[in-house]
Amino acid sequence: MEPLRDVFQGVDRKAAVVLLAAPVLVTTWRTLGDRPFYRAHLAASFVLFGDAELTAALYSFAACFVLLGIVPALIVRLFFGEPLRSYGVQAGDLRFGGWAFLAMAPVMVAGSVLAARMPEFRAEYPLFKGAGASLPLFAGYAFAYLFYYLGWELFFRGFLQHGLRRSLGDGNAILVQTLASCLAPLGKPGGEIYGAILAGVAWGLVVFRSRSLWPVLLAHWVLGVSLDALICFGGLPLR
Repeated sequence: MEPLRDVFQGVDRKAAVVLLAAPVLVTTWRTLGDRPFYRAHLAASFVLFGDAELTAALYSFAACFVLLGIVPALIVRLFFGEPLRSYGVQAGDLRFGGWAFLAMAPVMVAGSVLAARMPEFRAEYPLFKGAGASLPLFAGYAFAYLFYYLGWELFFRGFLQHGLRRSLGDGNAILVQTLASCLAPLGKPGGEIYGAILAGVAWGLVVFRSRSLWPVLLAHWVLGVSLDALICFGGLPLR
């Protein structure tokens, strides 16, 4: 048997950090940053706007933004010494990105129309069940939801995909982030998980081609907000 030190000879340092940080951050987010943790450990002492369920949703959005967005950004800047624009945090190719978003947005809304009719999606979403109580409340909820998607895209299509690009190549980097991004929502409706596989590949390609996260970030946000809006206000019959 080769000495253990020989096993890691030639390992790309940045790729190793990314691949070790990824399970730690995702596991921490899923265990300490989600709504069940808030309800079990924080609801008795920390409530915003007098509504524990709204606070649970906001807590999960903030945790995703911090753990999957801010922490990886700090790793990139402080540990790798690289600019965030190298990870898609830039305008990129605005022409391509704009057309890509315009092409993706109707598909996202169409997918939401189908999902909003399914009992499993209506049981899961919106994450704050009172979001449809009024239009101003829904608008504020939708704005806060954007921070969830910021964290998600910064992590999967930014930190993970770009962080593995040099070591694995573009195609394999997309496939690895697709693997991770479809496993992270385990426990959600099955259609969402299978959809995450298709989205992981398609959105990964868009990010590399546009050199930016923003087209995919906005498309993902449109998907989530339109689904919640249809469930809250659409009056669609169940399938």
